[in-house]
Amino acid sequence: MKKKKLKLCAKKGSWGMSRKRNSNVIKLKIPGTREEWLKDRNKGIGGSDAGSVLGLNPWKSAYTLWCEKTEKITNDTDNEAMRQGRDLEEYVAYRFVEETGKKVRKSNFSYQRKDYPFMLANVDRIIVGENAILECKTASALTKVQYKKGEIPDNYYAQCVHYMATTGVDRVYIAILVLGKGFYWYVVERDEEAINALISAEKTFWDYVVNDEEPPVDGSESTSNALLQRYPEGYGAIDLFGREEIISSIRDLENSKKSIEKQIDKLKNELKKDLGDHEYGQTNNFKVCWKTAKQNRIDAETLRKKYPDIYSECQKEISFRKFEIKEEDYEQ
Repeated sequence: MKKKKLKLCAKKGSWGMSRKRNSNVIKLKIPGTREEWLKDRNKGIGGSDAGSVLGLNPWKSAYTLWCEKTEKITNDTDNEAMRQGRDLEEYVAYRFVEETGKKVRKSNFSYQRKDYPFMLANVDRIIVGENAILECKTASALTKVQYKKGEIPDNYYAQCVHYMATTGVDRVYIAILVLGKGFYWYVVERDEEAINALISAEKTFWDYVVNDEEPPVDGSESTSNALLQRYPEGYGAIDLFGREEIISSIRDLENSKKSIEKQIDKLKNELKKDLGDHEYGQTNNFKVCWKTAKQNRIDAETLRKKYPDIYSECQKEISFRKFEIKEEDYEQ
């Protein structure tokens, strides 16, 4: 799905939702508790899921999302970033109103498409007098996204497209508070080509869910964590003779990785030799640093010898599954 260039100011839009789109939307009562809300999330694909379906969410893969929707793993985690996002939603909406002069109100409903009932939407605000909604975001100050240049993360864009596809609105305004750095807002206009591409991807994903068929895995940390949560323990052995090709590919790639790492280290050493006693070096395009850094670390061996009781008390057993490939010689 192609992401269109975003505009930093809003255009005057049409009044009221089109009748055809409106007739394709079902209004649902918003769950009264967070527990009910979490349970309802597994009944379909919401706006925050769209980026994962498309492989655009850096924190959650399509495979992880599938595991959650099919209840292979649990999804009841809550963290400080999520808490701040919820608590600051009202403030972000207020800033948007202050910046634009537009009026917004909360919706008393969630939304579902009739023809694609797996498509669900819980919107933050409705723009009064305009066929549009507002999405409120809170982002980390460490973000590398260049909001000043009109950029938004791809998964934010996917969420906006999902809301347009599900609710039938003409546009989505997105307001983003970057903690301690700035406030930005943009408008994502309706794009039928992007919407159709998203619907197709979400339908394919939801078919995996309803058929309890695993989607392809990727190499993300999210997928690795989902597999570990799904299979925390290992027992016995399994026949993998049909997977010789993939095992050989892993070994070949690992050998290539080692070779590349050696080449990188060689080039780094050449630059270190050039720097010598200097901490910095510059070219027209780059700055190279090789400076002394100090850290305080616990000497585990000294602690064990001098304070064995404390060392024993501080030890903690951890369990994990170690993945490795070994060559075996079998007699024919």
